[in-house]
Amino acid sequence: MSLPKIQSVHGMNDILPDEAEFWDLFEETVRSWLKSYGYRPLRLPIVEPTPLFKRAIGEVTDIVEKEMYSFIDSLNGEALTLRPEGTAGCVRALIQHNLAAQQAQRLYYFGPMFRHERPQKGRYRQFHQVGVEAFGLSGPDVDAEQILMGARLWDDLGLEGITLHLNTLGQPDERARHRAELVAYFEQHRRQLDEDAERRLYSNPLRILDSKNPAMQPLIDAAPRLIDHLGEDSLAHFTGVQQVLRDAGIPFVLDPRLVRGLDYYNLTVFEWVSDRLGAQGTVCAGGRYDGLVQQLGGKPLAACGFALGVERLTTLLRDAGSEVSALPVDVYLVHQGETAGRLAVRVAENLRDNGIDVLFHCGGGNFKAQMKKADASGAPLAVIIGDDEAAAGEASLKPLRSESATAGDAGGRQNGQRRVAVDRLAEAITEQLFRQDDD
Repeated sequence: MSLPKIQSVHGMNDILPDEAEFWDLFEETVRSWLKSYGYRPLRLPIVEPTPLFKRAIGEVTDIVEKEMYSFIDSLNGEALTLRPEGTAGCVRALIQHNLAAQQAQRLYYFGPMFRHERPQKGRYRQFHQVGVEAFGLSGPDVDAEQILMGARLWDDLGLEGITLHLNTLGQPDERARHRAELVAYFEQHRRQLDEDAERRLYSNPLRILDSKNPAMQPLIDAAPRLIDHLGEDSLAHFTGVQQVLRDAGIPFVLDPRLVRGLDYYNLTVFEWVSDRLGAQGTVCAGGRYDGLVQQLGGKPLAACGFALGVERLTTLLRDAGSEVSALPVDVYLVHQGETAGRLAVRVAENLRDNGIDVLFHCGGGNFKAQMKKADASGAPLAVIIGDDEAAAGEASLKPLRSESATAGDAGGRQNGQRRVAVDRLAEAITEQLFRQDDD
Protein backbone atom coordinates (compact mmCIF):
# COMPACT_ATOMS: atom_id res chain seq x y z
CA MET A 1 0.00 0.00 0.00
CA SER A 2 1.53 3.30 -1.10
CA LEU A 3 1.41 6.32 1.17
CA PRO A 4 -0.66 9.33 0.05
CA LYS A 5 1.28 12.12 -1.63
CA ILE A 6 1.81 15.33 0.28
CA GLN A 7 1.15 18.41 -1.84
CA SER A 8 2.31 21.96 -1.35
CA VAL A 9 0.03 24.35 0.54
CA HIS A 10 -2.60 25.92 -1.71
CA GLY A 11 -1.29 29.24 -2.98
CA MET A 12 2.31 28.48 -1.99
CA ASN A 13 4.15 27.34 -5.08
CA ASP A 14 7.37 25.56 -5.90
CA ILE A 15 9.61 27.54 -8.21
CA LEU A 16 11.12 24.88 -10.44
CA PRO A 17 14.57 25.15 -12.07
CA ASP A 18 13.50 26.66 -15.41
CA GLU A 19 11.45 29.34 -13.64
CA ALA A 20 14.06 29.82 -10.91
CA GLU A 21 16.70 30.56 -13.56
CA PHE A 22 14.35 33.17 -15.02
CA TRP A 23 13.96 34.67 -11.52
CA ASP A 24 17.74 34.73 -11.07
CA LEU A 25 18.09 36.81 -14.23
CA PHE A 26 15.29 39.13 -13.08
CA GLU A 27 16.92 39.56 -9.67
CA GLU A 28 20.30 40.34 -11.23
CA THR A 29 18.66 43.09 -13.27
CA VAL A 30 16.90 44.45 -10.18
CA ARG A 31 20.05 44.42 -8.04
CA SER A 32 21.99 46.31 -10.70
CA TRP A 33 19.14 48.83 -11.02
CA LEU A 34 18.98 49.40 -7.25
CA LYS A 35 22.74 49.78 -6.97
CA SER A 36 22.65 52.46 -9.67
CA TYR A 37 20.48 54.55 -7.30
CA GLY A 38 22.65 53.96 -4.23
CA TYR A 39 20.44 51.41 -2.42
CA ARG A 40 22.10 48.78 -0.22
CA PRO A 41 20.87 45.25 0.62
CA LEU A 42 19.27 44.20 3.91
CA ARG A 43 18.19 40.68 4.92
CA LEU A 44 15.26 40.39 7.32
CA PRO A 45 13.55 37.56 9.26
CA ILE A 46 10.48 35.93 7.77
CA VAL A 47 8.82 35.73 11.19
CA GLU A 48 8.20 38.83 13.32
CA PRO A 49 6.27 39.56 16.55
CA THR A 50 2.57 39.88 15.76
CA PRO A 51 2.24 43.27 17.57
CA LEU A 52 4.69 44.75 15.04
CA PHE A 53 2.18 44.39 12.21
CA LYS A 54 -0.86 45.33 14.28
CA ARG A 55 0.84 48.58 15.27
CA ALA A 56 2.34 49.34 11.86
CA ILE A 57 -0.34 48.23 9.40
CA GLY A 58 -3.38 49.02 11.51
CA GLU A 59 -5.69 46.62 13.33
CA VAL A 60 -8.70 47.62 11.21
CA THR A 61 -7.26 46.54 7.86
CA ASP A 62 -7.92 43.51 5.69
CA ILE A 63 -4.35 42.34 6.17
CA VAL A 64 -4.50 42.21 9.96
CA GLU A 65 -8.15 41.21 10.25
CA LYS A 66 -8.31 38.53 7.56
CA GLU A 67 -5.01 37.67 5.91
CA MET A 68 -2.13 37.26 8.36
CA TYR A 69 -0.67 33.85 9.21
CA SER A 70 -0.35 34.28 12.96
CA PHE A 71 0.36 31.68 15.62
CA ILE A 72 1.54 31.19 19.18
CA ASP A 73 5.03 29.76 19.52
CA SER A 74 4.46 26.56 21.50
CA LEU A 75 7.95 26.78 23.01
CA ASN A 76 7.64 30.16 24.70
CA GLY A 77 4.08 31.40 24.14
CA GLU A 78 5.17 34.33 21.94
CA ALA A 79 2.67 35.65 19.39
CA LEU A 80 4.36 35.47 15.96
CA THR A 81 3.36 36.20 12.37
CA LEU A 82 4.73 35.26 8.97
CA ARG A 83 5.46 38.69 7.52
CA PRO A 84 2.63 39.95 5.27
CA GLU A 85 4.78 42.86 4.05
CA GLY A 86 8.35 44.06 4.50
CA THR A 87 8.29 47.72 5.55
CA ALA A 88 7.38 47.10 9.20
CA GLY A 89 10.27 44.65 9.64
CA CYS A 90 12.67 47.03 7.89
CA VAL A 91 11.69 49.86 10.23
CA ARG A 92 12.00 47.53 13.22
CA ALA A 93 15.56 46.67 12.12
CA LEU A 94 16.39 50.34 11.52
CA ILE A 95 15.34 51.22 15.08
CA GLN A 96 16.82 48.12 16.74
CA HIS A 97 20.27 48.66 15.17
CA ASN A 98 20.21 52.47 15.16
CA LEU A 99 20.96 52.53 11.44
CA ALA A 100 19.80 56.11 10.88
CA ALA A 101 21.97 57.65 13.62
CA GLN A 102 24.68 58.92 11.28
CA GLN A 103 23.13 59.44 7.85
CA ALA A 104 20.19 58.85 5.59
CA GLN A 105 19.67 55.24 4.61
CA ARG A 106 18.66 53.76 1.27
CA LEU A 107 17.90 50.04 1.73
CA TYR A 108 16.34 47.16 -0.18
CA TYR A 109 15.39 43.55 0.52
CA PHE A 110 14.12 40.50 -1.35
CA GLY A 111 11.99 37.72 -0.01
CA PRO A 112 8.70 35.90 0.49
CA MET A 113 5.63 37.47 2.12
CA PHE A 114 2.51 35.65 3.30
CA ARG A 115 -1.18 36.57 3.11
CA HIS A 116 -4.18 34.26 3.26
CA GLU A 117 -6.10 35.53 0.25
CA ARG A 118 -7.68 34.00 -2.82
CA PRO A 119 -4.94 32.79 -5.20
CA GLN A 120 -5.13 34.17 -8.75
CA LYS A 121 -2.81 34.96 -11.64
CA GLY A 122 0.29 36.62 -10.28
CA ARG A 123 -1.13 36.72 -6.74
CA TYR A 124 -0.49 33.91 -4.25
CA ARG A 125 -0.54 33.21 -0.52
CA GLN A 126 3.23 33.02 -0.50
CA PHE A 127 4.40 35.78 -2.80
CA HIS A 128 7.73 37.51 -3.28
CA GLN A 129 8.55 41.18 -3.10
CA VAL A 130 11.44 43.51 -3.60
CA GLY A 131 11.16 46.19 -0.92
CA VAL A 132 12.85 49.57 -1.41
CA GLU A 133 13.03 52.03 1.51
CA ALA A 134 14.65 55.45 2.08
CA PHE A 135 14.99 57.00 5.55
CA GLY A 136 15.95 60.50 6.66
CA LEU A 137 14.92 62.30 3.45
CA SER A 138 11.88 64.55 3.75
CA GLY A 139 11.55 66.43 0.46
CA PRO A 140 9.35 65.60 -2.54
CA ASP A 141 12.51 64.89 -4.55
CA VAL A 142 13.01 61.42 -3.04
CA ASP A 143 9.32 60.55 -3.55
CA ALA A 144 9.69 61.51 -7.20
CA GLU A 145 13.01 59.69 -7.57
CA GLN A 146 11.45 56.44 -6.34
CA ILE A 147 8.71 56.82 -8.92
CA LEU A 148 11.31 57.52 -11.62
CA MET A 149 13.09 54.35 -10.52
CA GLY A 150 9.99 52.38 -11.46
CA ALA A 151 9.83 53.99 -14.90
CA ARG A 152 13.48 53.10 -15.50
CA LEU A 153 12.96 49.48 -14.43
CA TRP A 154 10.04 48.99 -16.84
CA ASP A 155 12.30 50.29 -19.59
CA ASP A 156 15.18 48.02 -18.52
CA LEU A 157 12.83 45.02 -18.53
CA GLY A 158 11.17 45.98 -21.81
CA LEU A 159 7.69 46.13 -20.25
CA GLU A 160 4.88 48.24 -21.70
CA GLY A 161 1.31 49.08 -20.65
CA ILE A 162 2.18 50.05 -17.05
CA THR A 163 0.41 53.21 -15.85
CA LEU A 164 1.34 55.40 -12.88
CA HIS A 165 -1.47 56.30 -10.45
CA LEU A 166 -0.71 59.09 -7.98
CA ASN A 167 -2.37 60.61 -4.92
CA THR A 168 -1.61 62.37 -1.67
CA LEU A 169 -2.98 61.42 1.75
CA GLY A 170 -1.82 64.63 3.43
CA GLN A 171 -0.95 64.65 7.13
CA PRO A 172 -2.75 62.99 10.06
CA ASP A 173 -4.53 66.18 11.20
CA GLU A 174 -5.77 66.79 7.66
CA ARG A 175 -6.98 63.23 7.39
CA ALA A 176 -8.76 63.63 10.75
CA ARG A 177 -10.83 66.53 9.39
CA HIS A 178 -11.52 64.58 6.24
CA ARG A 179 -12.43 61.53 8.33
CA ALA A 180 -15.07 63.43 10.25
CA GLU A 181 -16.63 64.64 7.01
CA LEU A 182 -16.51 61.11 5.53
CA VAL A 183 -18.29 59.64 8.55
CA ALA A 184 -21.01 62.26 8.33
CA TYR A 185 -21.40 61.63 4.60
CA PHE A 186 -21.62 57.85 4.86
CA GLU A 187 -24.02 58.10 7.83
CA GLN A 188 -26.37 60.00 5.53
CA HIS A 189 -26.21 57.11 3.02
CA ARG A 190 -26.01 54.23 5.49
CA ARG A 191 -28.55 52.09 3.66
CA GLN A 192 -26.20 51.93 0.64
CA LEU A 193 -23.21 50.62 2.63
CA ASP A 194 -22.16 46.98 2.23
CA GLU A 195 -21.11 44.83 5.18
CA ASP A 196 -17.42 45.82 5.01
CA ALA A 197 -18.23 49.53 4.75
CA GLU A 198 -20.68 49.32 7.64
CA ARG A 199 -18.02 47.65 9.78
CA ARG A 200 -15.41 50.28 8.94
CA LEU A 201 -17.66 53.33 9.15
CA TYR A 202 -16.35 54.46 12.53
CA SER A 203 -13.12 52.50 12.86
CA ASN A 204 -11.50 53.33 9.51
CA PRO A 205 -13.77 55.13 7.04
CA LEU A 206 -10.90 55.91 4.66
CA ARG A 207 -10.77 52.20 3.80
CA ILE A 208 -14.30 52.46 2.41
CA LEU A 209 -12.85 54.51 -0.46
CA ASP A 210 -10.74 51.50 -1.41
CA SER A 211 -13.77 49.20 -1.78
CA LYS A 212 -13.85 47.01 -4.90
CA ASN A 213 -17.62 46.44 -4.65
CA PRO A 214 -19.14 47.80 -7.93
CA ALA A 215 -22.40 48.67 -6.16
CA MET A 216 -20.48 51.04 -3.88
CA GLN A 217 -18.71 53.01 -6.60
CA PRO A 218 -21.28 55.76 -7.26
CA LEU A 219 -21.46 56.49 -3.54
CA ILE A 220 -17.67 56.53 -3.23
CA ASP A 221 -17.27 58.77 -6.29
CA ALA A 222 -19.46 61.41 -4.66
CA ALA A 223 -17.73 61.23 -1.25
CA PRO A 224 -15.82 64.24 0.19
CA ARG A 225 -12.28 64.50 -1.19
CA LEU A 226 -9.21 64.59 1.01
CA ILE A 227 -7.46 67.07 -1.28
CA ASP A 228 -10.02 69.71 -0.27
CA HIS A 229 -8.73 69.47 3.33
CA LEU A 230 -5.01 69.67 2.57
CA GLY A 231 -2.95 72.51 4.01
CA GLU A 232 -0.33 74.62 2.20
CA ASP A 233 2.64 72.39 3.07
CA SER A 234 0.95 69.17 1.95
CA LEU A 235 -0.17 70.72 -1.32
CA ALA A 236 3.33 72.12 -1.94
CA HIS A 237 4.86 68.68 -1.36
CA PHE A 238 2.45 67.05 -3.79
CA THR A 239 3.01 69.81 -6.36
CA GLY A 240 6.77 69.25 -6.04
CA VAL A 241 6.42 65.54 -6.78
CA GLN A 242 4.26 66.22 -9.83
CA GLN A 243 6.66 68.84 -11.15
CA VAL A 244 9.63 66.44 -11.13
CA LEU A 245 7.55 63.81 -12.93
CA ARG A 246 6.40 66.32 -15.57
CA ASP A 247 9.97 67.56 -16.07
CA ALA A 248 11.07 63.94 -16.57
CA GLY A 249 8.27 63.29 -19.05
CA ILE A 250 6.56 60.65 -16.90
CA PRO A 251 2.77 60.59 -17.47
CA PHE A 252 0.53 59.88 -14.49
CA VAL A 253 -3.10 59.63 -13.48
CA LEU A 254 -4.27 61.61 -10.44
CA ASP A 255 -6.34 59.11 -8.49
CA PRO A 256 -8.09 60.53 -5.39
CA ARG A 257 -9.39 57.05 -4.48
CA LEU A 258 -5.88 55.65 -4.13
CA VAL A 259 -5.43 55.18 -0.37
CA ARG A 260 -3.33 51.95 -0.20
CA GLY A 261 -4.18 49.07 2.16
CA LEU A 262 -1.85 50.09 4.98
CA ASP A 263 -2.54 52.75 7.59
CA TYR A 264 1.01 54.08 7.93
CA TYR A 265 1.11 56.18 4.73
CA ASN A 266 1.08 59.99 4.61
CA LEU A 267 1.54 62.48 1.78
CA THR A 268 2.55 60.78 -1.50
CA VAL A 269 1.12 57.37 -2.44
CA PHE A 270 1.49 55.73 -5.84
CA GLU A 271 0.84 52.55 -7.78
CA TRP A 272 2.17 51.26 -11.08
CA VAL A 273 -0.67 49.29 -12.68
CA SER A 274 -0.50 46.89 -15.63
CA ASP A 275 -3.38 46.52 -18.07
CA ARG A 276 -2.51 42.83 -18.60
CA LEU A 277 -3.17 41.26 -15.20
CA GLY A 278 -6.91 41.74 -14.78
CA ALA A 279 -8.51 43.48 -11.82
CA GLN A 280 -5.47 42.98 -9.58
CA GLY A 281 -3.01 44.71 -11.89
CA THR A 282 -0.74 46.54 -9.43
CA VAL A 283 2.92 45.51 -9.96
CA CYS A 284 4.58 48.18 -7.81
CA ALA A 285 3.20 50.38 -5.05
CA GLY A 286 4.33 52.57 -2.19
CA GLY A 287 4.58 56.06 -0.83
CA ARG A 288 5.69 58.16 2.11
CA TYR A 289 5.29 57.02 5.73
CA ASP A 290 6.94 59.69 7.90
CA GLY A 291 5.20 58.68 11.13
CA LEU A 292 5.97 54.96 11.14
CA VAL A 293 9.44 55.06 12.72
CA GLN A 294 8.12 56.96 15.73
CA GLN A 295 4.99 54.79 15.78
CA LEU A 296 7.22 51.73 16.22
CA GLY A 297 9.29 53.25 19.03
CA GLY A 298 12.00 55.23 17.22
CA LYS A 299 12.70 58.93 16.92
CA PRO A 300 10.71 60.90 14.33
CA LEU A 301 12.20 60.20 10.93
CA ALA A 302 11.12 60.88 7.36
CA ALA A 303 10.65 57.74 5.28
CA CYS A 304 9.30 56.55 1.96
CA GLY A 305 9.45 53.36 -0.04
CA PHE A 306 7.77 50.90 -2.37
CA ALA A 307 7.50 47.20 -3.15
CA LEU A 308 7.68 45.25 -6.41
CA GLY A 309 5.60 42.10 -6.89
CA VAL A 310 8.02 39.51 -8.31
CA GLU A 311 5.39 36.99 -9.45
CA ARG A 312 3.41 39.66 -11.25
CA LEU A 313 6.43 41.13 -13.00
CA THR A 314 7.81 37.77 -14.09
CA THR A 315 4.33 36.85 -15.37
CA LEU A 316 4.33 40.05 -17.45
CA LEU A 317 7.81 39.28 -18.75
CA ARG A 318 6.78 35.76 -19.74
CA ASP A 319 3.61 37.02 -21.40
CA ALA A 320 5.68 39.57 -23.31
CA GLY A 321 7.83 36.75 -24.69
CA SER A 322 10.88 37.10 -22.47
CA GLU A 323 12.75 33.83 -22.08
CA VAL A 324 15.97 32.72 -20.48
CA SER A 325 17.75 29.54 -21.35
CA ALA A 326 19.61 27.63 -18.72
CA LEU A 327 23.27 28.52 -18.97
CA PRO A 328 25.00 25.18 -19.51
CA VAL A 329 28.22 24.18 -17.84
CA ASP A 330 31.36 24.57 -19.95
CA VAL A 331 32.42 20.94 -19.81
CA TYR A 332 30.87 17.51 -19.28
CA LEU A 333 33.57 15.18 -17.92
CA VAL A 334 33.30 11.57 -19.16
CA HIS A 335 35.45 8.87 -17.58
CA GLN A 336 35.70 5.08 -17.41
CA GLY A 337 38.06 2.86 -15.47
CA GLU A 338 39.40 3.05 -11.94
CA THR A 339 42.59 4.92 -12.79
CA ALA A 340 40.72 7.24 -15.11
CA GLY A 341 38.11 7.95 -12.46
CA ARG A 342 40.71 8.97 -9.90
CA LEU A 343 42.43 11.28 -12.38
CA ALA A 344 39.07 12.68 -13.53
CA VAL A 345 38.25 13.93 -10.02
CA ARG A 346 41.53 15.85 -9.86
CA VAL A 347 41.06 17.19 -13.39
CA ALA A 348 37.54 18.44 -12.59
CA GLU A 349 38.70 20.31 -9.51
CA ASN A 350 41.65 21.84 -11.39
CA LEU A 351 39.33 23.07 -14.13
CA ARG A 352 37.02 24.64 -11.54
CA ASP A 353 40.09 26.31 -9.97
CA ASN A 354 40.60 27.94 -13.38
CA GLY A 355 37.04 29.27 -13.58
CA ILE A 356 35.63 26.52 -15.82
CA ASP A 357 32.22 25.03 -14.95
CA VAL A 358 32.30 21.24 -14.96
CA LEU A 359 29.51 18.68 -14.80
CA PHE A 360 31.23 15.50 -13.58
CA HIS A 361 29.61 12.25 -14.71
CA CYS A 362 28.39 10.12 -11.80
CA GLY A 363 26.66 6.77 -11.79
CA GLY A 364 28.87 4.69 -14.11
CA GLY A 365 27.92 3.51 -17.59
CA ASN A 366 29.89 2.88 -20.77
CA PHE A 367 31.31 5.63 -22.96
CA LYS A 368 28.30 5.60 -25.32
CA ALA A 369 25.82 6.11 -22.48
CA GLN A 370 27.97 8.79 -20.92
CA MET A 371 28.33 10.65 -24.22
CA LYS A 372 24.54 10.69 -24.62
CA LYS A 373 24.29 12.40 -21.24
CA ALA A 374 27.11 14.78 -22.20
CA ASP A 375 25.20 15.80 -25.31
CA ALA A 376 21.93 16.21 -23.37
CA SER A 377 23.65 18.41 -20.78
CA GLY A 378 23.98 21.32 -23.21
CA ALA A 379 27.72 21.64 -22.48
CA PRO A 380 29.71 22.81 -25.52
CA LEU A 381 32.65 20.48 -24.73
CA ALA A 382 33.23 16.99 -23.40
CA VAL A 383 36.42 16.00 -21.64
CA ILE A 384 36.97 12.26 -21.96
CA ILE A 385 39.35 10.28 -19.77
CA GLY A 386 39.84 6.56 -20.16
CA ASP A 387 42.62 4.42 -18.78
CA ASP A 388 44.69 5.02 -21.95
CA GLU A 389 44.46 8.79 -21.50
CA ALA A 390 45.13 8.46 -17.78
CA ALA A 391 48.30 6.43 -18.40
CA ALA A 392 49.58 9.16 -20.75
CA GLY A 393 48.58 12.03 -18.43
CA GLU A 394 46.17 13.30 -21.08
CA ALA A 395 42.48 13.87 -21.74
CA SER A 396 40.46 13.94 -24.96
CA LEU A 397 38.70 17.22 -25.68
CA LYS A 398 35.63 16.87 -27.89
CA PRO A 399 33.38 19.73 -29.18
CA LEU A 400 29.68 18.94 -28.85
CA ARG A 401 28.03 22.01 -30.37
CA SER A 402 30.24 23.54 -33.05
CA GLU A 403 30.43 22.54 -36.70
CA SER A 404 33.75 20.86 -35.95
CA ALA A 405 31.86 18.35 -33.84
CA THR A 406 30.53 16.73 -37.02
CA ALA A 407 32.89 17.76 -39.78
CA GLY A 408 36.46 17.30 -38.54
CA ASP A 409 38.82 20.25 -38.05
CA ALA A 410 41.58 21.87 -40.09
CA GLY A 411 44.18 19.63 -38.50
CA GLY A 412 42.37 16.53 -39.74
CA ARG A 413 41.17 15.43 -36.34
CA GLN A 414 37.92 13.57 -36.86
CA ASN A 415 34.95 15.20 -35.13
CA GLY A 416 37.24 17.91 -33.81
CA GLN A 417 38.41 15.61 -31.00
CA ARG A 418 42.01 15.94 -29.81
CA ARG A 419 44.24 14.74 -27.01
CA VAL A 420 45.57 17.36 -24.62
CA ALA A 421 48.02 17.06 -21.75
CA VAL A 422 46.22 17.37 -18.43
CA ASP A 423 48.36 20.30 -17.30
CA ARG A 424 47.35 22.23 -20.49
CA LEU A 425 43.71 21.22 -20.43
CA ALA A 426 42.32 24.39 -18.80
CA GLU A 427 44.14 26.57 -21.33
CA ALA A 428 42.93 24.44 -24.25
CA ILE A 429 39.31 24.53 -23.05
CA THR A 430 39.40 28.33 -22.62
CA GLU A 431 40.78 28.75 -26.14
CA GLN A 432 38.14 26.39 -27.56
CA LEU A 433 35.30 28.20 -25.81
CA PHE A 434 36.50 31.57 -27.14
CA ARG A 435 36.80 30.11 -30.64
CA GLN A 436 33.23 28.74 -30.53
CA ASP A 437 31.90 32.08 -29.27
CA ASP A 438 33.54 33.78 -32.27
CA ASP A 439 31.94 31.26 -34.60
